[in-house]
Amino acid sequence: MECTSTRKMIPLRGTCSFLEDEKWRRLRTKLTPTFTSGKLKMMFETLVACSDGLKDILDDHSTFQDAVDIKDVLSRYTTDIVGSCAFGIDCNSLKNPNSEFRQFGKKFFEQSFTSRIKRIITMIVPRSILIKAGLKLTDPEVQSFFMDVVRKTVDHRENNNVFRKDFMHLLLQLKNRGVVAEDENILESDEDKDKAKTFLTFNEIAAQCFVFFIAGFETSASTMTFALLELAMNQDIQKKLREEITTVLIKHNDQITYDAIMEMVYLDKIICETLRAHPPFPGLPRVCNKDYPVPGTNVVIESGTRVHIPVYGIHTDPDYYPKPEVFDPEGFNEENKSKRPGFTFLPFGEGPRLCIGARFAMMQSKVGLVAIVRHYTVTLNKKTITPIKHDIKTFVMGVKGGVWLNVSRNI
Repeated sequence: MECTSTRKMIPLRGTCSFLEDEKWRRLRTKLTPTFTSGKLKMMFETLVACSDGLKDILDDHSTFQDAVDIKDVLSRYTTDIVGSCAFGIDCNSLKNPNSEFRQFGKKFFEQSFTSRIKRIITMIVPRSILIKAGLKLTDPEVQSFFMDVVRKTVDHRENNNVFRKDFMHLLLQLKNRGVVAEDENILESDEDKDKAKTFLTFNEIAAQCFVFFIAGFETSASTMTFALLELAMNQDIQKKLREEITTVLIKHNDQITYDAIMEMVYLDKIICETLRAHPPFPGLPRVCNKDYPVPGTNVVIESGTRVHIPVYGIHTDPDYYPKPEVFDPEGFNEENKSKRPGFTFLPFGEGPRLCIGARFAMMQSKVGLVAIVRHYTVTLNKKTITPIKHDIKTFVMGVKGGVWLNVSRNI
């Protein structure tokens, strides 16, 4: 029996990003098996299937030669992917921009004055105090929607032993079997008896689905948006990427496969350079867990001190990235990467608290870019304000005025 009512439970408090110390280690250990390369391969077909809907939208814009708000389209694309992988639900946001998942996802990221103040508070006030004070970061309506969706999905799958190649299936295996297995069963089997088990509660499942959705759709949409913006402004880089995509896909019967994506080295460089120049989160909040003397100074950061890591500042430091204002994917070739010290590339954090879904985020971003660049040439529309300015009012880094592109179908 769960000691916490699901109605009172606040999803973000049950996620790895919110927990600390032993509670964090316990949950991280449980979830790590759900993000292995094998599990990513299992979900890969879903990623590709969701990208098919991009073609219909971009074909229309290409035919009528009107500007496309690429961030909106890509947010709908990632909503479909994460909704399917996390909740096992076909959101159809690409076909229906007013779908519930899309609307509630947008609502979570709405930056009102109150929500901005709350997020500033979470960066400077210890979490133990925030919990005691009952500070709620999530809109109750948004929380209720996602909790209800998870409850209905869990009940349906458990009652009917439903199998889908998604994140929810792995979480249900942990809930009912205590292990992540390679088979289709979500209920305990005889072969589980002698295995070490780590069970998840319903609340923990709901929390992971919630953060997987919230962290997965907006950040990846932002990354792809900035990548296409840079490709539109650097046609030579776009052409080189298209040539790589064409060459690799010919070897794979013109099919986007997991192995094909892994072979696209230049694509990986482009996404890394995008994350350097435009990290989704310009800073990372952390807590010092032991006294740390800052090298070369008399300053000691005491244990328990909340610190803020200036990701954007590090990513644009010419000591690490010569000419940081220039978009250069070759900054991430093996030679240049070897010249930089550690902890100078932090789009997903680093160390033990590295984002557990980093590889999934990279994968869905790569699939989306391949689906677009292989078929379309993108150029800047005059509605895009240049030189671009980052929108300081958005939770995830964005462009002031939006990114508007022209798309033309490749012959």
